[in-house]
Amino acid sequence: MAVGSAAAPESAPRAVAPNPYETASAPTGRTEIDRLVLAKLNKLGIQPANLCSDAVFVRRAYLDVIGTMPTGKEAMAFIKDESPNKREALIDVLLKRTEFTDYWTMRWDEALRVKAEFPINLWPNAVQAYHRWIFTALRDGMPYDKFARELLTANGSNFRVGPVNFYRAVQDKTPAGVAHAVAQTFLGERTEKWPKERLAGLAGFFSQIDYKATLEWKEEIVYYDPAMATNGLAKTAVFPDGKPALIAPDTDPRQVFADWLIGEKNPWFARVAVNRVWAWLMGRGIIHEPDDLRADNPPCNAELLAYLQKELIAAKWDLRHIYRLILTSDTYQLSSIAKTRSAAAEANFASYPLRRLEAEVLIDALNQITGTTEKYVSAIPEPFTFIPEDQRAIQLGDGSISSSFLEMFGRPARDTGLWSERVNKTTPDQTLHMLNSSHIQRKLEQSPKFQALMRNATAPREVIGGLYLMILSRLPTPQEIQAIAGYAQIEAPATAASATGKSGKSAKSGKSSKSSGKYRDPGKGREAALDIAWALINSQEFLYRH
Repeated sequence: MAVGSAAAPESAPRAVAPNPYETASAPTGRTEIDRLVLAKLNKLGIQPANLCSDAVFVRRAYLDVIGTMPTGKEAMAFIKDESPNKREALIDVLLKRTEFTDYWTMRWDEALRVKAEFPINLWPNAVQAYHRWIFTALRDGMPYDKFARELLTANGSNFRVGPVNFYRAVQDKTPAGVAHAVAQTFLGERTEKWPKERLAGLAGFFSQIDYKATLEWKEEIVYYDPAMATNGLAKTAVFPDGKPALIAPDTDPRQVFADWLIGEKNPWFARVAVNRVWAWLMGRGIIHEPDDLRADNPPCNAELLAYLQKELIAAKWDLRHIYRLILTSDTYQLSSIAKTRSAAAEANFASYPLRRLEAEVLIDALNQITGTTEKYVSAIPEPFTFIPEDQRAIQLGDGSISSSFLEMFGRPARDTGLWSERVNKTTPDQTLHMLNSSHIQRKLEQSPKFQALMRNATAPREVIGGLYLMILSRLPTPQEIQAIAGYAQIEAPATAASATGKSGKSAKSGKSSKSSGKYRDPGKGREAALDIAWALINSQEFLYRH
């Protein structure tokens, strides 16, 4: 079907492709997002990728929405489901899962610099309050305008009032330093290149914030101090659009700024919010990077950005609505196998972008697959820094609590809140760790999941199918079965086998049959299975979102 052609019904079957990663179906203008993206690609003469396969989609959706791999059973259930709208149904289920809140709290923790120790120095008690407030806001679906207002106008103890830590997480607590953090977080702009007058105008709104210690160790009260009006800075407050602010006596200037920020006429607030969500889901922003909005960095698709802005406002600032719009579009569901390879194709979302799993998601996936745990520690022992070994990395609220694995694989330090703080580029150290480290070897050799699979499986091919589902969320292809059978010295089955290593009714039911082959040397079966698992976790298919 030509790019930009009439929309097909959602129930239209997806054509089968010759590989397990995509269908043979082209995207259509099924949603407004798709129409806008395809129109821009048409204009540029760029051909979009085909739609991804069900096996790819289920893995992608789990990772992108809840930061968690699907189990083998979850993946297989989705693949076998013949419901025409099963992708939309899966997105709706994932958006309600507890892990959704865990994962997106982690992303906001990065942007809002939730960290106990140097150089942020919120301290553990304050981190708990801040992290819990963010978690609760996301869990309960707090509208984004209210979320921003509470962060900007909060007063009280940093140990008891979570959002006041927005101001304590700023390293430079001068009015100008606070203005920089506000601009980056809510306007998507970096003030380093702003004219001095513009920065001073924004700083005026934060000139009456004061900090007061208490008798409790490391507790601090953040509050609006009207007595600081004598410094005169609030009188010079100017909105970022250049309009002078009128601030009545005894009025907290932050309230005035918050009113302007979340007003529907403000062009920045909604645009920054939807661009940030798009970047988190699609690997890059419509304006990229999402915290570097400026006149000489225009959106790649201004109409798409404007549409999402209007949708957020119409949905009364419900960010889940934006998530669903993006996730249920064909644009999100494109294969990562690009038909056009160019910077323009990448910038205009002609295919799903390949991205290595974030450090936290990767170690959680390894632990889930193997049934093992990880230890996390704080460099500076403080109260409340003990972490149970079964704690998942995406649930770590404190940026100071880490592990050598998280540091090696690019977990952000949470010192600046910038998008660029997270480093997802593969390094030689990471490659060697996955291939050769005793850390990964122990997880595989001591894995209760692998041991249970090999103990309960009745044939080698059932082990292979189980490993593929656990690690790659799909079944092995016939070619992969053939290659592995040769390596693992598995005798050929009595009848032609399916890609799962089973034939006939057994493949459909998920139970093994007597025709699934057996090891020529049973003593090498466990060693071969571990080798296969090690090879799979070192594949790009496992290490990358695709």
